[in-house]
Amino acid sequence: MADPFPIRRLDHLELYVGNARQAAAYYRHAFGFRATAYRGLETGCREATSYVLEGGEIRLVLTSGLAPGHAAARFAHAHGDGVAVLALEVPDAFRGFAEACRRGAAAAEEPVEERDEHGALRSAAIRAYGDTVIRFVERGGYRGAFAPGFEARAGNGPPAGAVGLAAVDHVVANVERGQMNRWVRFLAETMGFSELLHFDDEAISTEYSALMSKVMQDGAGRIKFPINEPASGRRKSQVAEYLDYFGGPGVQHVAFATDDIVDTVSRMRARGVEFLSVPAAYYDDLAARVPAVGERIGELARLGILADRDEDGHLLQVFTQPVQDRPTLFYEVIERRGSGGFGQGNFKSLFEALEREQARRGNLVEAVAS
Repeated sequence: MADPFPIRRLDHLELYVGNARQAAAYYRHAFGFRATAYRGLETGCREATSYVLEGGEIRLVLTSGLAPGHAAARFAHAHGDGVAVLALEVPDAFRGFAEACRRGAAAAEEPVEERDEHGALRSAAIRAYGDTVIRFVERGGYRGAFAPGFEARAGNGPPAGAVGLAAVDHVVANVERGQMNRWVRFLAETMGFSELLHFDDEAISTEYSALMSKVMQDGAGRIKFPINEPASGRRKSQVAEYLDYFGGPGVQHVAFATDDIVDTVSRMRARGVEFLSVPAAYYDDLAARVPAVGERIGELARLGILADRDEDGHLLQVFTQPVQDRPTLFYEVIERRGSGGFGQGNFKSLFEALEREQARRGNLVEAVAS
């Protein structure tokens, strides 16, 4: 069957940040991305500054407003640095926008065609959870560095060098309690996404807290958007903590795929990236649970890498600490060896690690009945 809402790929993630120049320097150094394009005062843009960073198939756009009233400045003030735009490359941006709106989506950016000497780029956007928007981008007629108004740029100073991050594996959102199914329906009804996996509060729980999650994917199975909501527990969950400090629903973390997680994480650690700690006891029975990693237990333990398996293979994953002072946005690094899962066998260990960090911040407090 033909995909009723064709999506070619995840075109880019745009982060609204307080200081795009400094954020770009951090992502270049810590994550090994290279600078490819720039827009700002020097290029004639008077409202905002944007840096385009790339690595493998990953493209990030870091944008800061140059005045308090700009959307990026308002976002950063309300939420801190965070993912504001999920941009999807589609064959026809105007048609995709019209179809999504016909199916119930709310317009965020009306269709526009921008041109320069490299051709034409068409885009439009719809509203998603919180202040997040989904932008449709049509690149068939454009051959420039990124978009009209941007200049190709190698950045200031030598690049730190790639660390092996290859692609965006999935993008996870946190939404309020009782809202997960609303956004599951939104993705299904407006863009034809389908539910791949569902984890209830028994699967994702600890002694203190729990959450529920559904993984949605596009018609081709290339783009995966898990959605989490908090569930009842004795203490405030890490999703509830995120919602408090982000100021509402939004992107909790982005998972980057790598072909060699040990090398990638080693390089990132050497550049100062901090990861969640894993108790040594986690590795005591790991070889029995995931036999394929038996010979690598030592190096996995040294780097705090988790492992899980399913009927199709196994995966390795690790999670960074939040990348800013607010306990909101963080990143995952994942290596898949056949497994299409999301590390269900690691949920308890992961959420206990997150709770340890909550406790350090003084936020693992008694839950308030709602």
